[in-house]
Amino acid sequence: MSPKAKYLKRHTVSPAAVIWAILLFIGYLSFFAARWFVSTYGRLGFDSILFTLNSDLHGVQSGLLTRFTLLALLPAVSLTAVTQLLLLRLLRGWMRVTAAVILVLFLICFAAWDVELDDYLLDQIQESDLYEKHYVDPDSVSITFPEEKRNLVYIMLESMETTYLSKALGGGVEVNLIPELHELAADNINFSHNSGVGGFYCTSGATWTIGAMVAQTAGIPLKTPTEDVNDYGKEGEAFLPGVTSLTSILRDEGYYQALMVGSNADFGGRRAYFTQHGMDMVYDLYTARKDGIVPRDYFVWWGMEDLHLFEYARQELTEIAAQDQPFAFTLLTVDTHHVGGYQCEFCTDSISGETYDQSISCSSRQVAEFVSWLQAQDFYENTTVVIVGDHETMDNGYIQRNVADSYQRMVYNCFLNSAAEVQVSKNRKFTAVDLFPTTLAAMGCQIEGNHLGLGTNLFSSSPTLAERMGFLRFDDELAKSSDYYEANFY
Repeated sequence: MSPKAKYLKRHTVSPAAVIWAILLFIGYLSFFAARWFVSTYGRLGFDSILFTLNSDLHGVQSGLLTRFTLLALLPAVSLTAVTQLLLLRLLRGWMRVTAAVILVLFLICFAAWDVELDDYLLDQIQESDLYEKHYVDPDSVSITFPEEKRNLVYIMLESMETTYLSKALGGGVEVNLIPELHELAADNINFSHNSGVGGFYCTSGATWTIGAMVAQTAGIPLKTPTEDVNDYGKEGEAFLPGVTSLTSILRDEGYYQALMVGSNADFGGRRAYFTQHGMDMVYDLYTARKDGIVPRDYFVWWGMEDLHLFEYARQELTEIAAQDQPFAFTLLTVDTHHVGGYQCEFCTDSISGETYDQSISCSSRQVAEFVSWLQAQDFYENTTVVIVGDHETMDNGYIQRNVADSYQRMVYNCFLNSAAEVQVSKNRKFTAVDLFPTTLAAMGCQIEGNHLGLGTNLFSSSPTLAERMGFLRFDDELAKSSDYYEANFY
């Protein structure tokens, strides 16, 4: 063999080596991506991952992509190269193949376990009859509005938990990070899992923002369809077309409705869900640029911080309230998003060494100021205000550093200027699905049977499904597959 032929043979990469390099990379990327996800977000259930990956991701915060690259992609590339080199140099034939197969299988199996894929698959082969037994179609019951229809301002706070209360107040941290929100809840209506200011359980299908939005407005968790999964939630695709939601009902009652977010409204299918269910106007970063709230090239965090969002909300609400029709205005904050939150010019650094604490406390102050502004407006007298967290925080590192493992985390809620009288608000077991009928009741609506979707009107004395079944059993049923869900809602 000529020297040139020997050189080419020595330096030519075989097809088998390329295939094993690709498989090793897939294994390592699965392993490190799963590790990154769990360390960043905690264990939220595989359904949240599946839906998010297959929906519109326009507007995702750039810092997350950077962290993913540094903590998952680069380690996967590096270890693939090192492992491939070691396998080629140290092992031959079937021993190399066996070692590679074992390693790839281990990496993928560990990744699957880490993100709870095993639990998800087990749930998919179990059928629940929860909907057949307990789902109440809003179109099948009478919902009577008061003669003078009340307006609604629905303030959804990113990742707002009662965990941020001090331990002395029933929270999970040393210092009360949300004194203003605590005062609002204590002085108004707060449905609680305990005898003080508390909140509601976070369930399967409602552990991320769009899932929580669906649960709170439609009384069902958000489940990813088994068919056409790659298009679900994307622009132009139907989003739960068989669902009658809060916004669907208000549309039919002649309400003008608007949604305002500080990021790209397309992210996670939010625009698709709300516009297909009665929302007249959606405000986001791009409309804020157009309307002069922020400069044309403005972008921080997920889009724009809450100080601009509240400014924008004041401006638009003033115009909306001047119209000659009832309105429903939904606002979603963003500064308390993981990881670490966003620190705006209103934040203070005197709370602790945690930047997330600053964002949480700043959010509490800004919400209280916004509520004070609402209360000073002429339209407030006939307006119900709901302040509620969307889900538990996904900043897993913060929780691990500051909150005891045994602490039961709950999501915040507060109802102001309600038209309904409370019967039992404390020591309740309830979830996001119960907010659907409860919000309508707070607006003065009479609901036949006090149940909508899977939710129960908390102003009534009727027990919730979490109370009747026990929260863990109810949550297990929500996670299982449902023929009824797929046949009627998709």
